[in-house]
Amino acid sequence: MEKMSVYDAKAHFSELIERAQSGRPTVITKRGRVVAKIVPAQERAWDRAAILDEAEALRRELGVKRRFKLAELLAEGRL
Repeated sequence: MEKMSVYDAKAHFSELIERAQSGRPTVITKRGRVVAKIVPAQERAWDRAAILDEAEALRRELGVKRRFKLAELLAEGRL
């Protein structure tokens, strides 16, 4: 998935729209943190492998070392 800063996204908005039309999502960052995601209006069927790859990349980026259960975090109101 491609990343773009807020500044660049404002300067290249039409390019973001073209990426979305061609089916490519783009992550928007502000000061290095993800703040938004531009995706096609009618996304194709879920690609389980791609979703798991994104989750693993986020886990590594955040430095999460132990396993956790998403349902427990939701129940605790942490997500």
